[in-house]
Amino acid sequence: MKFIKDEEFIRGKCPMTKEEIRMLSIGKMNISEDSLVLDVGCGTGSITVQAALIAKKGKVIAIEKEDEAFKITQKNIEKFNCDNVEIIKKEGSSCLDELLDNNIKFDSIFVGGSSGHLEEILLKCNAALKNDGVIVMNFITLDNAYKGIEIMKNLDYKVDVSLVSISKNRGNSLMMMALNPIYVIQCFKSVKD
Repeated sequence: MKFIKDEEFIRGKCPMTKEEIRMLSIGKMNISEDSLVLDVGCGTGSITVQAALIAKKGKVIAIEKEDEAFKITQKNIEKFNCDNVEIIKKEGSSCLDELLDNNIKFDSIFVGGSSGHLEEILLKCNAALKNDGVIVMNFITLDNAYKGIEIMKNLDYKVDVSLVSISKNRGNSLMMMALNPIYVIQCFKSVKD
């Protein structure tokens, strides 16, 4: 699987999951060729596009409420010829209600944004996830990471937490510039007997 470089994506002013974090997050989502994947708060669509290239016989549904991010995601979907993606312009929680009404169940869910509605979104993601599915969340702040972890533990998920710090060289120099540390949280749904 070829991972897409940051500079290959159309960016605009939208938030983007950076390359190394994207690679780790995608790896933790356990996506297979026929997976049904959900990306909540897709930003530039970098996770959406990378997931779609892996799930070639499956489908990715991306949710984004912001106008510019929605348009940038559309452009990236077109640029990388991802014909297995459906992008929905809507607030995450209400979009999840519609997906639940249609009884759609996902193999993998990525939560990149929650707009302050983290608990509501995670409870709905739980309802939309298959019994052997996985939810991966990325957070910059410790308080949001802790909230996400506690919600998922209360739902009886097995939670694996990584704090990832990446530094990259600037230009041709070997001076390393630190990126924001990111919490990458992988949550496995437990099936009760």
